[in-house]
Amino acid sequence: MIDGNRFWTVFVREVRSAVRTRTYLALGLVTGIVLFGLAYAGGGPAGGYVPTVVDTLVAVEVLVPTLAFAVGYRAIADPAVRGELDILDTYPLSTWSYVGGVYAGRALLLLTIVVVPLLALGVNVATTAGPETTVFASHRGVDSPFLFIRFVALTVLYALTSLTIAFLLSALARSRGRALVLALAGLLVLTVGSDLAVFAALDTGVTTGTLGGALAMTPAGAYRGLVFDQVLYVAVPGRSAFVPTWVAALSLLFWWGLTFVGAMLATDAA
Repeated sequence: MIDGNRFWTVFVREVRSAVRTRTYLALGLVTGIVLFGLAYAGGGPAGGYVPTVVDTLVAVEVLVPTLAFAVGYRAIADPAVRGELDILDTYPLSTWSYVGGVYAGRALLLLTIVVVPLLALGVNVATTAGPETTVFASHRGVDSPFLFIRFVALTVLYALTSLTIAFLLSALARSRGRALVLALAGLLVLTVGSDLAVFAALDTGVTTGTLGGALAMTPAGAYRGLVFDQVLYVAVPGRSAFVPTWVAALSLLFWWGLTFVGAMLATDAA
């Protein structure tokens, strides 16, 4: 069996396991309820796509890494506890095929939980927003479903990056208890810790002129900056370049690649 077939076998196993787990269905329902509740509480769907993004952005920033860690924090730790990783030494199954297959299966699950409620919210906006809300008084842009699609695409990139971080911590844990502790610590650092570190650096050389670049170096800061630059810019007259776009995009790709390779190396050493 070639490596691609082994990868596919692991991927299908993860998807079948996820389909049988009702907890994930509950996560999807809760995500939908939270997003729709926040959007309607802020009046976003009646106002258009950009107001809806404004209403839900803060919740998405927290929900996405939380869901990623819920889906991935035991992805490698559990097989390690069961001794399942020992087959990597006895069967012709490469670490890449195993970790890649598990990651792809969990990524499909995570994106289903995150993207389906967001797309449903977008469809709701398309069918309920009033026509008078499609043009902003700032004249900088027009509300458009393409802006919401950009928001969903950036959220997908943030979700995949958060999941690889969860995988790395799971591979380092090597026990279920330690996996939970590392997941909680990692989630705290990812959601608020990195931003606090950047602001603390204002006293050590980071100025307001370089703050955007510093924020773009963290996954949460890069995601937030890209959403402002690529989606919400039409609603902020006279303001652009919240973060350097190319730095923020490369930052998310860097964190995704670094932690994915780290997860494979840690699994290999387990």
